[in-house]
Amino acid sequence: MTNTDNVGRIIKVSGPLVVAENMPDAKMYDVVRVSDKRLIGEIIELRGDRASIQVYEETSGLGPGEPVYSTGQALSVELGPGLIESIYDGIQRPLDVIWEMVGDRIARGVEPETLNRQKRWNFVPTAKAGDEVEPGDVIGTVQETVLVVHKVMVPPGVSGKLVFLHSGEATVVDTVAKVEKDGVIKEIQMLQKWPVRKGRPYKEKISPDEPLLTGQRVLDMFFPVAKGGVACIPGPFGSGKTVTQHQLAKWADAEIIVYVGCGERGNEMTDVLIEFPELKDPKSGEALVKRTVLIANTSDMPVAAREASIYTGITIAEYFRDMGYSVAMLADSTSRWAEALREISGRLEEMPGEEGYPAYLGSRLAEFYERAGKVRCLGSENRIGAVTAVGAVSPPGGDLSEPVSQNTLRIVKVFWGLDAPLAYRRHFPAINWLTSYSLYTDTFDGFYRNRISAEWVEMRGKAMRILQEEAELEEIVRLVGVEALSTRERLTLETAKSIREDFLHQNSFHEVDTYASLEKQFMMMKLIMLFHHECLRALERGANLLELLQLPVRDAIARARYLEERKIADLDQIAVAVKEQIAAASATGEEELEWQTA
Repeated sequence: MTNTDNVGRIIKVSGPLVVAENMPDAKMYDVVRVSDKRLIGEIIELRGDRASIQVYEETSGLGPGEPVYSTGQALSVELGPGLIESIYDGIQRPLDVIWEMVGDRIARGVEPETLNRQKRWNFVPTAKAGDEVEPGDVIGTVQETVLVVHKVMVPPGVSGKLVFLHSGEATVVDTVAKVEKDGVIKEIQMLQKWPVRKGRPYKEKISPDEPLLTGQRVLDMFFPVAKGGVACIPGPFGSGKTVTQHQLAKWADAEIIVYVGCGERGNEMTDVLIEFPELKDPKSGEALVKRTVLIANTSDMPVAAREASIYTGITIAEYFRDMGYSVAMLADSTSRWAEALREISGRLEEMPGEEGYPAYLGSRLAEFYERAGKVRCLGSENRIGAVTAVGAVSPPGGDLSEPVSQNTLRIVKVFWGLDAPLAYRRHFPAINWLTSYSLYTDTFDGFYRNRISAEWVEMRGKAMRILQEEAELEEIVRLVGVEALSTRERLTLETAKSIREDFLHQNSFHEVDTYASLEKQFMMMKLIMLFHHECLRALERGANLLELLQLPVRDAIARARYLEERKIADLDQIAVAVKEQIAAASATGEEELEWQTA
């Protein structure tokens, strides 16, 4: 409800920043309506009765003297059935509804309803009248999509005795429950509102103990991220940040995906919108969009809304986390968000920090990433939910020493460093295995041993050592040539090449290679390491390295990545062929060695 008692007046307009006076009752982060065009804005600074407002819409044409109306409410998102499959702008306005209202171009001052008030959902009660309830208790469910059961919870701050519970069809604004406490009755709707800058409450945060499986071999094998963990993907232009995040959105085993396109190109969001309805979830076979919420604030949209879009996304992610779901929140990219902070800070005439970013850049990044995590949810049930936050970082020129990258690295536990030289060589995902790291790796050793094999951890360590040895040997090769290397060292180079080209390289646009289960990843790496081990033994028996490297089984190992998941058992036959062919080559080598000795 707009408060018309105290109408402010604009005294300054500077791009997305508007300064208004005569606002004595205003509070920080209150939402206001600017001018009679009713542009939506948020108060970000107060000095006396003057308020500095960041406006989330185009401000051209505004001038001094125009009115500013305070709503007295913080910038909030609407939470309830209807979120899944929706696409919103940075302040949660549904873009499809706006398109129906005003056409292809977003008009200013449009106030669409975030959640459809007319659609009727089938509310199935899970409690009964007379039950004592507390915040977070599930009182009913709605089948939102074929993949998502939407749990209707008692809002924070409400507890008492259920005196009424609806059953059957209802809109999001209909009363579905009534709770009485001390003679006061509170009505509960399926629609909740929550301020975006305030984290949703939970009982306790617990340590992540399970990896978020992505189907991307370089991530799952070497640099896993936890369910409830935080990761960043920094990299220069064209190195594959967006495609990597698209892959995570498509194939990660999170139950809900919240994808925020923050300040990136519009065609990238278009790709998401076109692809997701067509792609099938590997577990259910349903369209991926049926578990996805999209927030699009592209580079041609108002810069101030970028700042809000990140908070909008993480709040929606927390809401589904409170239902007990595992949620992946993907932000592309936090650099554009930080640039919006820098622009607003400059217009506020604040003292700039490093490279013009505001001094509070680090604390704002920390506030965002710390809202991720694995938690014990509110409510009498023992529900566990998790929000995994993955932020892309776009440092100018790929310079990781710039402030956004450095502040992010101080917070996150997983660093997937994209590398321009790898991208130029068409090696994708272009994640540099020598500079990337995950602080969760040792935590998940028990998980991989129990889920896949006791060999997983040992094999991963050996593969990483071979890749590191390759980097050292390449220095020698550049100086004195490959002839200076021993036979064993040449084999190490060939094995490292096989790991890079046959395992780490993954084609995101190939229908089979785009996703690899843990079982397939294990078998692929096992074949490569088996070939390496058997060749070492063969060399000791006098086998010729060149002959070993030309064995037909090497082609079979290289083609293993294109083997469908249902045919993984065929990889055992390749393992048998590895031993047989190398044994045959070894026998020839032994005969030659005996002849030479004689």
